[in-house]
Amino acid sequence: MKLNHSMRRPELSALGVALVSARGLALGAFFGFGMTLTSQAAHAQSAPAPTAAESAIAGRVLASNCANCHGMDGRSAGGMPMLAGYPRDAMVSTMQAFRSGQRPATIMHQLAKGYTDDQIALVAEHFSRLKALP
Repeated sequence: MKLNHSMRRPELSALGVALVSARGLALGAFFGFGMTLTSQAAHAQSAPAPTAAESAIAGRVLASNCANCHGMDGRSAGGMPMLAGYPRDAMVSTMQAFRSGQRPATIMHQLAKGYTDDQIALVAEHFSRLKALP
């Protein structure tokens, strides 16, 4: 398989390199980096679905983008909502409301537009599994 390097997203290229393995190709295709659309479609038909462990890693990687405002592991020091322990379904609906513009925001409406429904679900699953601070 020939990788089309112009299709890589710089912020995910290191992750993409790590995921180019027998199982990693499925996750790489899921996130759309490192392969052309044609090769993604061909590979998606034969690739196994990502395992729970691969999905958990992908969720953690995507959730790392939230650390600047919401703190490491979603534990904000104040001023921003804590995401650790946030219920999965509530986070999915909140992120979708930000993305659609139904929920007003200063920046979240723009950030949410960068995520697919599947990526939002991975992030929501990640934060819902973390313990909130008392």
